[in-house]
Amino acid sequence: MTNLAIAAHGLRKSFGDKVVLDGVDLMVPEGTVFSLLGPNGAGKTTAVKILSTLITPDTGSGQIHVGGHDLATQAQAARAVIGVTGQFSAVDGLITGEENMLLMADLHHLSKAEGRRTTAELLERFDLVEAAKKPASTYSGGMKRRLDIAMTLVGAPRIIFLDEPTTGLDPRSRHTMWQIIRELVTGGTTVFLTTQYLEEADELADRIAVLNDGKIAAEGTAEELKRLIPGGHIRLRFTDPTAYQRAADALTEAARDDEALALQLPSDGSQRELRSILDWLDAAGVEADELTVHTPDLDDVFFALTGDTTAPHQPAQPTPTTPTAPTKETVR
Repeated sequence: MTNLAIAAHGLRKSFGDKVVLDGVDLMVPEGTVFSLLGPNGAGKTTAVKILSTLITPDTGSGQIHVGGHDLATQAQAARAVIGVTGQFSAVDGLITGEENMLLMADLHHLSKAEGRRTTAELLERFDLVEAAKKPASTYSGGMKRRLDIAMTLVGAPRIIFLDEPTTGLDPRSRHTMWQIIRELVTGGTTVFLTTQYLEEADELADRIAVLNDGKIAAEGTAEELKRLIPGGHIRLRFTDPTAYQRAADALTEAARDDEALALQLPSDGSQRELRSILDWLDAAGVEADELTVHTPDLDDVFFALTGDTTAPHQPAQPTPTTPTAPTKETVR
């Protein structure tokens, strides 16, 4: 279990006749973001509840270690190193943000002085100082989620479970949350993230697992998962018909679009394939006016692996201050 924050083997959970988790294996290295994707009802929240000791797995499940502690025999020790932010806010709207924080400090048995110091530090870190004395019911959705995570951090957990933390947030608040998560991981915290926002997993996760029908359908980095799905290609476009014809003669396996003077070749988008195509063009003595690399995105991966015909949630609009990774590159 060395350098693994979470290690689960053969995780199983049923509710009556409904099998929710059917032999799930999860390995999460320390200091990383691990994202669990899946359609509604796939079992993401159930997995979080088991790993955070809120519910127990079925008898017959394999070993589960969180923070180096066996959940079967050391659940209390595991609870001491984890924090959980669920889908629904744990913030008490009847009291102020500061009072919510101090209440959490009391639950962690911090001294009054330590509780006030930790509260002040976290309120400043999460840009909540001005609102600290106001009832939490007056906070925006993004402020409540920031307060939620700040409350989770009172106990200085090494592992944080974030169960769909940005659901319902506007794009700007979502990007703020992304920055908070990045800062946590930079500080050495491990984040286990469930989300239905594919862009979110693509932006944040070091590794992604896709959960479907109670099983892990695939796991890897975002780029590894994208390469599982066919459809990637390189498109070359020319303005000179002579150059187009010479390139077509050199790249005989390319699909031709004579009207657009364009060639299309299957590709996984790797640097090796791109270099090979450029070498072929150099050998033929021609240069493309435009070269575009198209690769499948996580939407394609999600649909292919889950068979879900319902589109996952996507941000309502882009936030211009934080560009996302493109799914194609154009070289002119």
